[in-house]
Amino acid sequence: MLTIAVSKGRIYEEALPFLEEAGIMPTDDPEKSRKLILSTTRDDVQLVIIRATDVPTFVEYGAADMGIAGKDILLEHGAESLYEPLDLKIATCRLMTAAHKDAPPPKGRIRVATKYVKIAQRYFASQGIQAEIIKLYGSMELAPLVGLADCIVDLVDTGNTLRANNLEPRELIMNISSRLVVNKAAMKMKNQAIAALLEQFELTLAKR
Repeated sequence: MLTIAVSKGRIYEEALPFLEEAGIMPTDDPEKSRKLILSTTRDDVQLVIIRATDVPTFVEYGAADMGIAGKDILLEHGAESLYEPLDLKIATCRLMTAAHKDAPPPKGRIRVATKYVKIAQRYFASQGIQAEIIKLYGSMELAPLVGLADCIVDLVDTGNTLRANNLEPRELIMNISSRLVVNKAAMKMKNQAIAALLEQFELTLAKR
């Protein structure tokens, strides 16, 4: 049995059609079921539904053989212990800095609000900017408005929320998409089954 970890939200909404195209469909309606472990139409594959930030951890420690997670989550987790064989090209967006539209460009020491602490530290260090990182789990857009931070680092899709709060995107840190990650031990112990599934995923991607 192969276990694939997937998070609810946008990644799941876009991963589910991809998995169905690859012949893996949950036997329970994921929108109605409260189950966290879902059987599928393939007897050898099951899905586990967890928080997005937990996907790399479940895969790293072997609680799941494979997982689907955003590149932002993987970089923040530090997923060097995982194989990352495929970019699924789903749930795409941009990881950017953003600030009040009237704010001057950053210089000197600045305060940055984000949930991507490690990524932000590396980025501003690479730019030669001294940054004090303030970790927030949500409502990043409020931070510049109430004086908590000079700018934020967050995912940007349409940018509508930024504009509604008089913020604007500034610097692109990286483009983000969801990746398939594989536990290294599982790759060795279940090599044939995982290799076959990877081949099926590659064929599905090629048809899109």
